[in-house]
Order: sequence, then structure tokens, then C-alpha cells
Amino acid sequence: MRRWLTALILVLLTAAPAFGDDTAPETLRIGVDPAYPPFSDIDDADRLVGFDIDIALALCARMKAECAFVRQEWEGLIPALLADRFDAIVSSMSITERRRRLVAFTERYYSSGVRFVARKGSDFDPTAPGGRTVGAMRATVASDWLEDNRSKFADIRLYADQGALDRALIEGRVDAVFGDALGFWKWLKSPEGAGFAYAGDPYRLDEGIGIAVRKEDETLRRRLNRALRAILADGTHARINAKYFPFGIY
Repeated sequence: MRRWLTALILVLLTAAPAFGDDTAPETLRIGVDPAYPPFSDIDDADRLVGFDIDIALALCARMKAECAFVRQEWEGLIPALLADRFDAIVSSMSITERRRRLVAFTERYYSSGVRFVARKGSDFDPTAPGGRTVGAMRATVASDWLEDNRSKFADIRLYADQGALDRALIEGRVDAVFGDALGFWKWLKSPEGAGFAYAGDPYRLDEGIGIAVRKEDETLRRRLNRALRAILADGTHARINAKYFPFGIY
């Protein structure tokens, strides 16, 4: 009888869900848009680098899991998550009510405002952009806000990624761009961005930046939250923060 019970317990343990409360997944598949420095980028050796990447690796280490990164363009991240191409999105995704209709979010792992950027010395007025052309990344809180609040006053142009948005501003195809303030921060300090500056005050359009998972993966969401609290408490998050920014972004 004892042998039979022991065998049954082993079978049940083997069949336990991959993301059970007491069993870490062998591999956690992480979806990321690799075109958003300093949060995600590709180095000369074709490796993913950046703040988001380091946070994901720290969370996987805390969960005793292996991170397997899956590169995905920004607009396809949520559809690919829902199609089970990966288990979580760690790609600077804003927590919003609109996205909550599709996915579930962890607690935030950083916060950022949204700002306009224009050429230095220009007369661009963010509060009255009548007759101007404003660019934003497609499918972001910035593009949603522009379409809801400025479409009657400005010509809005949407771009697939941050690099395309920056180039549109440099080449004069837009008078200003609107997007994540931290996403612009490093670029404004670069030679390419030296001729540009923030215009106007920052806007708060979300509840912070979180990790997205499928709604049915509540156990995984809880595990990620526990891991996130742990790296905040033990200083890991602060060390990663200091690697990329001279100020706190949590």
C-alpha cells in the first residue's frame, strides 16, 4: 500500500503545472522588442542587452528558472503572448486599463512619464500644436493619447519603433515626437540627439511599467511579483538601475 501511495505521489508531482507555486519552471520564455535602448538593444555580438533584459535575468535567477528570450516587434508582443509564443512580456510595457482587457500585469518594475521632444529653439507648443506634425510609436500610451487629445489640432504620424521615430525627427519629417521620457533620455545625450530637447512638462498616462502575462497564468504572475519584491528588497533592482541611469526610476 505504501509503495502504491509513493508511486501515486510521484506521478502527481511529475504532472504538476510548469508554473506551480512550489515548482519553478525549467525555462521561462520572455518576449521582448529589441529596439528600445537603453531598455532593450542588440550588441555587436547579436546579444540582447539593456535594463529590461537585466531585470528579466534577475527575476529568472530568483525563480530558479532559465530565461529564453524571444525577439518580437512591439506591435506583435501581446498577440504573440496570447498565441503562446512566450510566457511573459518584459519590454517596458505600460500598465493600462485598455491592455488589462487582454492581459494581466505584475506590479510595476519602473515608472516613467511621457514627453514631447522638439528641435532646440523651435517654437513648438505642446499645448497648442495646431498645424504641426507630431510623431509617436504605434500602439503605445503616447499614440493613444495623441489620437484622443490632439488629432483635431495636429497631423499625427505613427512609427513602428523608437529608431524610426528618432529618424523622423532628425530628418524633419515631424515637428516633434511624443513618447516615453526615459526612452528619449539617452538619445538626447547622444550626438544624434544633441540638437533636440524636451518640450513642455511630462504627462503620466499609465500605472507604471509591468510584466504582462496571460490572464489564465495567475500563478506565474504571483511568482513574478514575489521575485520582483525580492530583487527590490535585496538591492538587485537598485544595482541594475544604477547601471543605466544616474537617478532612480522605480
